[in-house]
Amino acid sequence: MTMNQTPSGERIHIGFFGKRNAGKSSLVNAITGQSLSIVSNIRGTTTDPVLKSMELLPLGPVVIIDTPGLDDEGELGLLRIKKARQAINRTDIGVIVADGTVGMSREERELEEIFQQKRIPYIIVFNKADLCETKGSFEPGLWVSAADGTGISELKTAIAAIKPADDPNRCLLADLIEPSDTVVLVVPIDKAAPKGRLILPQQQVIRDILDRKAVSIVCQEDNLSGTLALLAEKPKLVITDSQVFPIVDRITPPDIGLTSFSVLFARYKGNLWQTARGAKALETVRDGSRILISEGCTHQRQCGDIGTCKLPAMIRSYTGKEPAFIFTSGREFPEDLSSFHMVIHCGGCMLTEREMKYRLAAAQDQSVPVTNYGIIIAYMNGILERSLQPLTKDRSDASLYH
Repeated sequence: MTMNQTPSGERIHIGFFGKRNAGKSSLVNAITGQSLSIVSNIRGTTTDPVLKSMELLPLGPVVIIDTPGLDDEGELGLLRIKKARQAINRTDIGVIVADGTVGMSREERELEEIFQQKRIPYIIVFNKADLCETKGSFEPGLWVSAADGTGISELKTAIAAIKPADDPNRCLLADLIEPSDTVVLVVPIDKAAPKGRLILPQQQVIRDILDRKAVSIVCQEDNLSGTLALLAEKPKLVITDSQVFPIVDRITPPDIGLTSFSVLFARYKGNLWQTARGAKALETVRDGSRILISEGCTHQRQCGDIGTCKLPAMIRSYTGKEPAFIFTSGREFPEDLSSFHMVIHCGGCMLTEREMKYRLAAAQDQSVPVTNYGIIIAYMNGILERSLQPLTKDRSDASLYH
C-alpha cells in the first residue's frame, strides 16, 4: 500500500463464494476486467482466498475476495473450506455464485443462512447463462455469464445498490477536537518502525486531524517537553504510541488530554468500553492461564516485538504469574475462545470494522474478556482512566467502564 491508497481496512470487501467450478474466478475476472484469479476447468483451482485492492466503479475503493469452493474434498479441501469461511468474517457484501446449469445446492443455501445470521448483505448469482437455453425456475437471482459478459454490468449495479452506507459519525478523533485545535502526536522511532514512513494508525490520525482543519505536531518522546514548551497555547490533546505511554504520561501536564493511537482505534474499529473492561481480567491471571495475543497484520517479528516480547514481559511483571501465551496474526483467529482466560488484540488498523467487531462479539458470546494493546498497557501503568477521559462524553460513558 502506498501513501496515496485507501487502506485495506477502510475499503468495502466484496467476497465471492460458492462451490468448485461454479465460475467464481471467471466472474471475478469479468467484473474487474483483470486476470486476478487463475481460471481452469479443473475443480478446486482456487486453493486460497485471493485478495485484490482496486478501484471498482461506481463503488470506489474495494477489496475483491475470490474464495476456494465450499464443496472441496479431502484433508486439504477441509482446510480450504475453513479459509473460505474465515473470509466471510471480513466480507461487507457477499456474492453467492451458483452454477446456472445446476441451480442452488446445500452449500449455497448454507451460505445464505450464514449471511443472514451475520447480517451481511448478499446477492445470488447464477453463472453460465450462456449454457442455459431457458433459465430455470430457481430462487430470485441475477443471471450472468462470465464467458460472454451477459449481466456483468447489471451485477455491478446490484452490488453498488447494496453498498453499506457511510456512517457520518464514525471517525478516529474529529469529534474530540475543534478546527484550529492543536494535537501533539508522540511517535517513537525504533527498530520495528517502517523505514521512511509512519505506521498506518499514525497516518490515519494525521489525516483525521487535517480533515477537521486542526493542527498536528509530531515529535518523539525525548523532545515532547521541548515541544510543549514551544507552544503558545496548550494543545487540546496528546496522542502517543502505547510503548511510551508511561513516559508521555509523566511529561504531559494533567490539564492536557492524553490518550493513545490504540485507544482511539479501540473506539473506531470496535467497542471501546468492552475492551476497557476486559483489561481487568489481568487481576485474576494465574500460573498457566492461557492468554491469546492476536495481531491483525503479519509483519515480520523482530527482537523486542510489542506483541510477542514486550507485552508478555509486562504481564509477567504486573501479575507475578507465568501465564501461557498463544499468538496469532493476520486472518488467523480461533473460533473457539473458551479455553482462554483473556484475549489481547492489536488496534486492528489492518482489519475491517466488520472483522474486528466479529472478533469482539466472538469473545463476548463465549464470556472471554477482550482488550487491546494500548488499553492493557495503560491499565498496567495506572493511567487507563486518564487515557479514556478525552473519549468520555458524559457520566453514562464512564459507567460503561466501571
